[in-house]
Amino acid sequence: MASSFYPPQRTLMGPGPSDVSPRVLGALSRPTIGHLDPMFIALMDEIKTLLQYAFQTENELTLPISAPGSAGMEACFVNLVSPGDKVIVCQNGVFGGRMQENVERCGATAVMVQDNWGEPVSVDKVAAAFDQHPDANLLAFVHAETSTGVRSDAAALCALATQRNALSIVDAVTSLGGIELQVDKWGADAVYSGTQKCLSCIPGISPVTFSARAVERISNRTHKVQSWFLDMQLVMGYWGGSSKRAYHHTAPVNDLYALHESLVMLQEEGLEAAFQRHQHNHLALVAGLEAMGLAMAVAPECRLPQLNSVLIPEGVDDAALRASLLEEFDLEIGAGLGALAGKTWRIGLMGFASSERNVITCLSALEAILCRQNAPINSGKALNAAQAVFKG
Repeated sequence: MASSFYPPQRTLMGPGPSDVSPRVLGALSRPTIGHLDPMFIALMDEIKTLLQYAFQTENELTLPISAPGSAGMEACFVNLVSPGDKVIVCQNGVFGGRMQENVERCGATAVMVQDNWGEPVSVDKVAAAFDQHPDANLLAFVHAETSTGVRSDAAALCALATQRNALSIVDAVTSLGGIELQVDKWGADAVYSGTQKCLSCIPGISPVTFSARAVERISNRTHKVQSWFLDMQLVMGYWGGSSKRAYHHTAPVNDLYALHESLVMLQEEGLEAAFQRHQHNHLALVAGLEAMGLAMAVAPECRLPQLNSVLIPEGVDDAALRASLLEEFDLEIGAGLGALAGKTWRIGLMGFASSERNVITCLSALEAILCRQNAPINSGKALNAAQAVFKG
């Protein structure tokens, strides 16, 4: 007979999910009410306002999709891409490839702009792609590439799309709440994210926002969106601005309690303070790793503070090290993906997990296991280097 499941208390410092705040877990356990209950409708309005703050936008069509970040991605593509369209897709990691897949499933052509994994998207290459394909009407790129720990210049890329009379689709799954994201200022047209990264919420919800230009394209579609569930013209009836809501689906009520609480916490801290906390902890972690003799995989000017990509020293058993971290220290870090599999670790400092305590815990545990594997590191130096940053 099956019994209740009680997971261990892990420290989640991988690429996501991140540690969830006790306040968010507490919100999750509050009494369930109906998804059309007047009190829940009022909560929906608050969530929308809080998401507008997090995205730094006044977009009316800003809402949480009742599914994970991958559904937020698909919602942007199926609503804005039509058969026969030409979409410039930037790939410098795993998730640009998923954008290409979405474009092709919509019956459109993906014009790929490739950059090396570990490097940001080249704005010049994108400009050249527009020159070669002036009929392209969309640009899609990843702001914070989770597979590599690289930040691309979203402001420049969105501005370029606007100049070329194209809409922009931006993957902000790992950036929302962790680094600057100025939807209105940058002129981004469709942006999607996830709750399980820097928002420190549970997985399973995807915040999205659409500009007025994007809404106009959605409204002028000549054929139905290929996904019923993700059709924004239908979802708008439930998440619209009026008090009367049209039933579309049963929203994950308790999950949205959790999202609301995480957004309240972000507002209490303030966006700039949250960005500074992520950056400060990142600098301490990097100082400790480099003092230990490890090297970062990404150049300083385009590193993500919330997702640190570290080169694995030669001779180290990657899988065994990560297994030991989990078994002995209840600490999770991420493996490399795709072209970087077996070559990098991905150490997350996202949201609630971005703390001095976690930096020290990670450095101590990592050093202990690397010493056991006889890795060529400088033992006894990492903590002093990190603490110097914290005290500086």
